[in-house]
Amino acid sequence: MNYYLLLDFGSTYTKLTAVDIEKEEIIATAKDITTVTSGVMNGFRNALKKLREKLPSDVVFEKTLACSSAAGGLKMIAIGLSRNLTAEAAKRSALGAGARILETYSYELSDDDINEIVNSDCDIILLSGGTDFGNKRTIIYNAKKLADAKLNIPIVVAGNIGAIDEIKCIFDASAIDYICTENVMPKVNTLNAEPAREVIRKIFMDRIVTAKGMNDVEGEIDGVLMPTPAAVIKGAELLSTGTENEEGMGDLIVVDVGGATTDVHSIGVGFPSDSDIRFEGLREPFAKRTVEGDLGMRYSALSLYEAVGEERLRSYFSEEIDILENCKYRAENIMMVPNSQLDYKFDEAMAGCAVEAAVIRHAGSIRKEYSYSRYIYYQRGKDLTNVKVVIGTGGVIVHSKNPVKILDNVKSYDSNILTPADANFYVDSEYILSAIGLLGMILPDKAVKIMKKYLKKVS
Repeated sequence: MNYYLLLDFGSTYTKLTAVDIEKEEIIATAKDITTVTSGVMNGFRNALKKLREKLPSDVVFEKTLACSSAAGGLKMIAIGLSRNLTAEAAKRSALGAGARILETYSYELSDDDINEIVNSDCDIILLSGGTDFGNKRTIIYNAKKLADAKLNIPIVVAGNIGAIDEIKCIFDASAIDYICTENVMPKVNTLNAEPAREVIRKIFMDRIVTAKGMNDVEGEIDGVLMPTPAAVIKGAELLSTGTENEEGMGDLIVVDVGGATTDVHSIGVGFPSDSDIRFEGLREPFAKRTVEGDLGMRYSALSLYEAVGEERLRSYFSEEIDILENCKYRAENIMMVPNSQLDYKFDEAMAGCAVEAAVIRHAGSIRKEYSYSRYIYYQRGKDLTNVKVVIGTGGVIVHSKNPVKILDNVKSYDSNILTPADANFYVDSEYILSAIGLLGMILPDKAVKIMKKYLKKVS
């Protein structure tokens, strides 16, 4: 038999998925608390012991592949020229690489900006700015500021190709740890995220994993291939596009509602569906990820309350309930597990509001201008109206008795917001998207088949 062990060192739990490659089946799953302070392998071994209890004694894993968001995951700072163009392109590239963005800076870095960067808990800096052979003064200025700060942080340079030679001289003279790659925005409004994402992934594998005290995983697993969010993106993209030998499910959205954030991934081009609609702004990536740090079930419960408003949360209840007090309690008791019907109902209300707000922010929108006796329509962002597959994950969705009620909030009733109009809902009840992303790096056909087999359709 041919068995793989797929491992996710999560921020809270270390999750293990055992797969029978020949039968294309998940044969067991297990999890345990991630033990960052005492060494991540302790949590892994605890989870592995639980997994072994579910498996025949003769199971031997041919490969053990891992992703990780332990110790805060991959934390990055993005720097660009203009906030809405190159800085935004750098931010999207970093998010697509599975990073958590600590801050985005635009234009010339000030001394205060540099102090913030020096004192941040940043793993990688993504330095961009200017289209190719366009403005190079700002990115060179910012390179000098970073060099003068003597930062001991890897810097990925992904800006104006015309400035690269001078930036190399600046960084070499100050012994800065840097790698140059293609511009994240070589032309105005053209996003080129993939080269920077791949460089970021390699730095994560080669350096960040060791820096986070995870070097003791060597010898027990074959490698930490990528940050967990990047594995989820990879899994979603494979599921959407399929392979030469296995059909995909088409354009899709993944919504992950967690304790601190709500993450949304969309896979698809998202161009205007009507030829009369003009696109404006930065082109969207085919695989797009957004992270809403104010929309969460526990850590971010109070900021969710502030973001969506008491009235929206109250609309889920016919009975009298103290909305603010319930949100406060969850924020102060982050390990709270619902133990009453009202607790479950309140969590589902929060999750529904989080899904609604996060997908609206993620999706594109339409605006119209009156010109010469007619309206002209402009689209900014992705058109997701024709997406037919929406996948929900995260504890509140997986354990909900009515996940459709939560996921139905992906539909906006504002016709100017380009959210799905009529989608089928699925739940990743086994938490295997990240595992399938890992498997897809080696066996993409198998990964797609397994994912389709284990997604649970709920509508």
